[in-house]
Amino acid sequence: SDEWTRHRATTRAARDEVSAWDGDSGFAFVAQQKHFEVGDSDFYVDLILYNIQLHAYVVIGLKASSFKPEYMGQLNFYVNVVDDTLRGEHDNKTIGLLLCNGGDKAVAQYALSGNNQLIGVSDYQPSKANPENLKLALPTVEEIEKELSKMIRK
Repeated sequence: SDEWTRHRATTRAARDEVSAWDGDSGFAFVAQQKHFEVGDSDFYVDLILYNIQLHAYVVIGLKASSFKPEYMGQLNFYVNVVDDTLRGEHDNKTIGLLLCNGGDKAVAQYALSGNNQLIGVSDYQPSKANPENLKLALPTVEEIEKELSKMIRK
């Protein structure tokens, strides 16, 4: 389908950009289309990175379409699976980042509200993609550390 083709192109472009700044940005590439078997079902996570400074996995969901609330449930599921299967005892909680091709900010705010995971949503347009734009979409180390500190104090 057209949406699947766009999704694959988006994933490939983002993966290539992330790979280009692997290491010097504090992020290490872990996997693309990582397979997880949960119950009797198969799931594939678009991208998984590891932030060396934060000692945390970063699960990136890529959507070639505009934001839909159900994407948050899927990303939350993937964050939980990575937390349970990959995160070690010295790693911090997994961070989720959903990159969509546009969408309504008010809808995204409602979808994020009440979620206790470290999850963010950002606009990502492959036609305007470059490493700087993708870096801007990712939360800064300081923002993530601040959120982690808040969660640890709870």
